[in-house]
Amino acid sequence: MLRTAAALARSTHPGPTLAVTAITVILGMGIGLAPWQLVLLGLAFLSGQASVGLSNDWIDADRDRAVGRTDKPVASGVVSAALARNTAVTLAVIAVGLTTPLGWAATAAHTVFIASAWAYNAGLKSTVFSVVPYVVSFGLLPLIVSLARVPPALASPWVMLAGAMLGISAHFANVLPDLDDDRATGVRGLPHRTGLRRSGLVIAGALAVASTSIVLGPGPAPSYQYAGLILSVALAALCAVLVLLARHSRLIFRLIIVGALVDVLLLALSGQRLLA
Repeated sequence: MLRTAAALARSTHPGPTLAVTAITVILGMGIGLAPWQLVLLGLAFLSGQASVGLSNDWIDADRDRAVGRTDKPVASGVVSAALARNTAVTLAVIAVGLTTPLGWAATAAHTVFIASAWAYNAGLKSTVFSVVPYVVSFGLLPLIVSLARVPPALASPWVMLAGAMLGISAHFANVLPDLDDDRATGVRGLPHRTGLRRSGLVIAGALAVASTSIVLGPGPAPSYQYAGLILSVALAALCAVLVLLARHSRLIFRLIIVGALVDVLLLALSGQRLLA
């Protein structure tokens, strides 16, 4: 029982799940949500993201098995596909239910957020539109947080643009390590069609646009955010140069991660500038 529970937890993709949950709670703190709102928002996103991770492992079990992904509990048979599916659906329902006390608008936006992520796992990942769920879900994230306020407020369009750009960079960066395995199992999303080098340039460009939107879009920014903007754009430019030279692939990936963290920090520190 404990072994199955631990394996099920691994199938939730705990790294991305916790990261998105933490970002959401930090944004909520920045715009002044009450403690009870932060708790509900955090639990709702934790449940929703866990459901997305489980749906990914359940739907992709045959593909993962075909390429020998023994690290995947469902593909390796430690967790049954039925258990992963039922838990994923249950957690998605719980996520929507936990958002309900935060208002109908936040609940509707979070429902679209989860549905978009599930749509990616359910088939969009294999099409030219694979990036769309990332644009939709990450673009909606600041809006869900702002709609949870009392009274609800709209997020700044510039901040939502930044979220969408971070979604694009997350999609391309997430897919790049699995390009060969994906091709072997018939997955041909936008990054696969774009190719390794051009995908790297897309990631760098998206990060630069995200940081520019966060700092320059919503109005006058604190001086430390301009320092963050300079750092983020410099990292993106360095990534682009290394991609064009086809060198230091591991260094490129690390720089992408650092650039994304800088953008997330800028977003988290925006406070009331997050609001329209």
